[in-house]
Amino acid sequence: MNDGEIQWPPLNLPPVQLKLSREGNVIKVYDRLRDKYVALTPEEYVRQHFTAWLLDEKHYPKSLLANEIGIEVNCSKRRCDTVAFTPEGKPLLIVEYKAPGINVTQAVFDQIVRYNMSLHALYLAVSNGLRHYCCRIDYANRTYHFIPEIPDYRSLMSKHSEN
Repeated sequence: MNDGEIQWPPLNLPPVQLKLSREGNVIKVYDRLRDKYVALTPEEYVRQHFTAWLLDEKHYPKSLLANEIGIEVNCSKRRCDTVAFTPEGKPLLIVEYKAPGINVTQAVFDQIVRYNMSLHALYLAVSNGLRHYCCRIDYANRTYHFIPEIPDYRSLMSKHSEN
């Protein structure tokens, strides 16, 4: 099975050759980070393209990226879509995905901010595959600043080593 058999919406991300399989009526996609096949939902479609972009073009090391990270927020178990870590294992970037047909709203940012209460990452990103937003958290001044693009991992590490 290949992804050409299914009508996919065009994304504002580089194309990716997805590895697909079918189990009964469920189409699954191979997740490079989890090293297994998972159900292919519209959100998962965005995640697979976005993580491929982070790995292949933004130079995020596979060993420092993880999908579906379990966290606890206000005594409730939640899952972060993707987290990038520093070599020391500290959360650097949290990414929240929505399906292409879902608008990125304030509620989506509120969700990722709640997740960040547990993780304390320096960057937060949200994408529906069409629009991508990223902000840098300024903990000293208790604010955040939107930045024009998702940073390359090497540039983040050079900034991280300066701090």
